[in-house]
Amino acid sequence: MAGLALAMFVGLFAFGQQVMGYDDPHGRVQLALLATFTFGVLIGYRAHS
Repeated sequence: MAGLALAMFVGLFAFGQQVMGYDDPHGRVQLALLATFTFGVLIGYRAHS
């Protein structure tokens, strides 16, 4: 499951603009994706412990 989540994150982070078609000249969508992924990893790590 973690591998799938990582693959989806990398795909959306790298190619999301072409795949989803959003306009992001200032990188705010990429920043939101990075923050969401980071918070998910932190929460998943804390819940697993």
